[in-house]
Amino acid sequence: MFRTRLLSGIVLVIVLVGTAGYGGNVLFGLLAVISLVGLSELYKVVDVQNKLLGFAGYLAAVSYYAILYAEKMEYAMMLFIVFLILVMAVYVFAFPNYRAEQVMTVFFGLFYVAVMLSYVYQTRELPEGGIVVWLIFLSSWGCDTCAYCVGMLIGKHKMAPKLSPKKSVEGGVGGIAGAALLGILFALAVNQWGHVSVNPIHYAVICGAGGVISQVGDLAASAIKRNHEIKDYGKLIPGHGGILDRFDSVIFTAPVIYYLALALSGNM
Repeated sequence: MFRTRLLSGIVLVIVLVGTAGYGGNVLFGLLAVISLVGLSELYKVVDVQNKLLGFAGYLAAVSYYAILYAEKMEYAMMLFIVFLILVMAVYVFAFPNYRAEQVMTVFFGLFYVAVMLSYVYQTRELPEGGIVVWLIFLSSWGCDTCAYCVGMLIGKHKMAPKLSPKKSVEGGVGGIAGAALLGILFALAVNQWGHVSVNPIHYAVICGAGGVISQVGDLAASAIKRNHEIKDYGKLIPGHGGILDRFDSVIFTAPVIYYLALALSGNM
């Protein structure tokens, strides 16, 4: 199991370096596919992944990415309103085939998966996006790794015993501190070898805040699984589960990194 998880993790890193490093249409296309797969995993939880209601969600996600690609984000709110009307129309005209929980999950999924993940691409498209985009993964996966190590060493107080019994307060604090430290080290490395000048304090703040939010994202995904008594969202990534199992923290972290990067660069 550990070997499978390790090999899958290595493949993920290779794909990440290739796509996030290259950016552009390659990253955009990958995120669009990941979003659709993630939506199908979420919709499977409420049994609408192959039903009309679920297809309405897939259509909305594709439409959102089309708007993003065309750089016509002023139409996004109109899309969200039309999507809400569409899912409610399916709900009422197909009544009683769907429950209110299924309808709300389909609508929620567009934001939770497609919109939130798209901020990886939007961060990459910033003026310094080629550098800043890596803070998303440093703060989310870095925080997770540091939290695990600190929790194993000194963890005593449970953070959320009913959701994730192995997570501790000490591990959570260690994860945030570790993410901030990784941000500083990354900034120093960029300044030394990247031929640009970035502020290590800014990167520490961004990664520290990202570390806080990443833990909320991780626990939120766990809460949904506990409510529906499932272990993993899927089996796409051997040893890790599904897309939502591996990207649960990235989903929450990406928008935070995007707006913090804008704020600290003075572009907000």
